[in-house]
Amino acid sequence: MKISFLRICAVWRRFRRGALRRQADHAQYVPQIESLVRRADPAASWHARANWMIDLADWLRHEPKVSLLGRDEWRRLKHYRLRFLLDWLDAHRDARQAVQATLRKTLREATGHELFSSTGMPRESAFFSELSERLLKLFLPKPLGQHDLSTLFTLMFPDVSDAEWLLELDDRTMARLWKLCGDEGIAHGYRQQIDEAMLYLVQMVVAVGISPAFRQRLEPRMQLLATPFMSLRRELEHYLITNTRDQAALRSVRMLLAVCQAQTDRIYAHLDEFGMSVGLVYHLERMRAQLHRIGRLLELRNAPYSESGSGQIQAVLVDLITAHHHRSSVRDLIRRSFSLLARKIVERTAYHGELYIANDRREYGRMLKAAMLGGLVLAFTGLLKFGIDRARFAEFFEGFFLSLNFAVGFLLVSAIGGVLAARQPVITASAMAAKMGALDTIEGLRSLLTQIAALLRSQAAAVFGNVFTVTLMIVGMGAAMLLMMERPLINPGSAHAALHSLSVVGLTPLFAAFTGLLLWLASLFSGYADNWFALRRLKVSLANHRRLVHAMGAARAERFAAWLERNVASIVGNLSLAILLGMVPAIAHFFGLPVEIRHVALSAATLAVATISLGWPVLLTTEFWLAFGGLVAIGLLNVGVAFTCALMLALRARDVSRRVRRVVYRSVLRRITLSPLTFFLPIGLHRRTIAEVKAGDSQDVASDSDADEPPSRG
Repeated sequence: MKISFLRICAVWRRFRRGALRRQADHAQYVPQIESLVRRADPAASWHARANWMIDLADWLRHEPKVSLLGRDEWRRLKHYRLRFLLDWLDAHRDARQAVQATLRKTLREATGHELFSSTGMPRESAFFSELSERLLKLFLPKPLGQHDLSTLFTLMFPDVSDAEWLLELDDRTMARLWKLCGDEGIAHGYRQQIDEAMLYLVQMVVAVGISPAFRQRLEPRMQLLATPFMSLRRELEHYLITNTRDQAALRSVRMLLAVCQAQTDRIYAHLDEFGMSVGLVYHLERMRAQLHRIGRLLELRNAPYSESGSGQIQAVLVDLITAHHHRSSVRDLIRRSFSLLARKIVERTAYHGELYIANDRREYGRMLKAAMLGGLVLAFTGLLKFGIDRARFAEFFEGFFLSLNFAVGFLLVSAIGGVLAARQPVITASAMAAKMGALDTIEGLRSLLTQIAALLRSQAAAVFGNVFTVTLMIVGMGAAMLLMMERPLINPGSAHAALHSLSVVGLTPLFAAFTGLLLWLASLFSGYADNWFALRRLKVSLANHRRLVHAMGAARAERFAAWLERNVASIVGNLSLAILLGMVPAIAHFFGLPVEIRHVALSAATLAVATISLGWPVLLTTEFWLAFGGLVAIGLLNVGVAFTCALMLALRARDVSRRVRRVVYRSVLRRITLSPLTFFLPIGLHRRTIAEVKAGDSQDVASDSDADEPPSRG
């Protein structure tokens, strides 16, 4: 009984607070509305009336920057403000007439072609010009054009959240708004502008749909007049010219819209198979948006301008607000245009890149042997790097000679079948992406973690093999030089400077992480080159090139084209990595930035040269062990940063949600904490560790699923 009484008291207090707040809102809103209404002047200029409408919309949608109310509460408050404004105008006839005359005159004079056809649509003809336009809009204000309804609309609803509360308006409120703002003359004028906007949009669709870049990717080939895009234009013109509610013509237009959308899906399928083009993806996205807008405008044109047709009006207004917000976003343009390219890079590398996964002891041993083979070449590359550094060339020439040295060494490593440590992130991304089909299940997550462990073991084998062989080769060459010439490879001063440059307590970890980023960027260039080769169909072009066939013969030309297709990614990856490792520090030094490169194999060569030059007593000094700790940190950060970037690329390519990404990151960290040796050596998990890992994976999936569920109301 007592609890029931307390509940009744609480309900009464909330009821009283609501009534008092409503009275307070009444007292607060009345002077604000009176101030706005006094500025309504039908005889004012266009800009004055447009600015008044913008101020009126700001009053309706205003939210303080700091508030304790939730989003739903603010939407209800905006609805209440609008209804209160309409009620106040109904109670004050003179003010209503002034407001109504101002609104109707402004809407009657405004032209809506730009609003219906271009708002929220990419305007430029290419990706980078569109990107530059959006960047300029972030800093330059857009002028309010004379009689331009598009800029007026976008200034009245500048935020994407405006679409939410506008969509939730009831039909009665929308009907009252229409009586206040419009009449049959305004409706007829905007119906004509909608027709003109649809004709403009269909011309833009036809221009792209019949272009050679589009038609070459469609099978079977058909005549231009028989394409669905040309048919869509004819049917739409016929439907609009008849100016009748011909349902058969309307159904024909809607069917052709669906067929054109299906044609864009076929283009996407072709790009998935033969390579991705950012420019073509941009045109496809614009065409899909234009087809969607034509469908929306068709619905709006056939909707009655009364209470029963308010839903279609709301849908178009919401679509315009949302499209304008996304069109103004630079981040959305980049993410949408490059997500498919990232997926293509990952997928093509999966079957064009070298297999770099050590699943068992035999594959681990094979990887270790390939890394040791690569270390034979890297030892000489490291010695030449040391000599170039000590030659004191000018910054540009030092970077040029280092790039040339790295390019020759890396290409030679690839030619003899060797492996360079940490240079496999795109292959890592493709292997992980193949395991991301069912990450929302425990088995799918466990399969991905097993693949990650195998990939990191492969990278560990590459590091071990490179470092061991490089160290052994340089120690042997240093000992031979001491025996034959009785002098070390370098003088003691240079040796101490080399040890100091590798110290773990300095900037070595930062430089190592930066080098890992460069390793990943080089792999992106590699994947992009492979995608570009496939997109341009160079294999077929080279195999049938007239002069190449005449010089080499048809069979050899075909074999050369096939060899180049298999190895173009590796060649470009090695060359781009050589240029990045050699020229980036030179460019950074030009701007006064003390950037250095710390690759694990080349750093091992530097450490070995300094150690053999100073003699074996240096092994007992702190200086050596700090440098050795720096070498360990370099290996971990080279692989760790490159692998993290590859994992993020794979997640982006598969469009994995944020919730699942959190699960993956947490599970990887738990697996590394519980059993770190499985990421370095081909050993199995202990039974107890397996049980702990399984329990942790299950807990991750369950806890994160619960976190995404809405809380119960008890």
